Amino acid sequence: MKILSPSLLIICFLVFGGVIFKATSPKNCETIYPNDNIFVLTGDVRRIPFAMRQLREHPSLQLYIIGAGTQGYYSPSKKIEIESESKSTYENALAIKKIVNEKNLHRIVLITTEDHINRAKYLIKTELPNTEIVTCPVPLTGMTAAKRLERWAIEYVKYIVTMIGIKEG
Repeated sequence: MKILSPSLLIICFLVFGGVIFKATSPKNCETIYPNDNIFVLTGDVRRIPFAMRQLREHPSLQLYIIGAGTQGYYSPSKKIEIESESKSTYENALAIKKIVNEKNLHRIVLITTEDHINRAKYLIKTELPNTEIVTCPVPLTGMTAAKRLERWAIEYVKYIVTMIGIKEG
């Protein structure tokens, strides 16, 4: 009986881990309460429109648009605040931490795409361990299965890298 090579075992663990990573990602929004604050991370064209739909469904909420993708976005509403300095998911987490601490928030709703939500939540939870983070993933619609698989694989690798302590990258 031949023993499996270490490289084959590593590949098997990575594939198995990727399956678990995707399977454990939230598929639907958790319960949103009237006094919640939504934080949407930019970086994908689906995220802000999805967050705006959530705001229309829950008009009492405050919305924070976080990230470099907000340049040129104008908000005529006091219900929407824009942070446009952060340029990575880790910088997004630091920007959210600053707002959460300034506003003394104990619970936030996180909106980002379904492939990105695990890593984003992990980074934010690392910065805000005592804050409840409610996830509200944006589905990856309108793209081929191959493109979705590619995005999931990239996010899985980034998640692994983040978990070993490399937050920027």
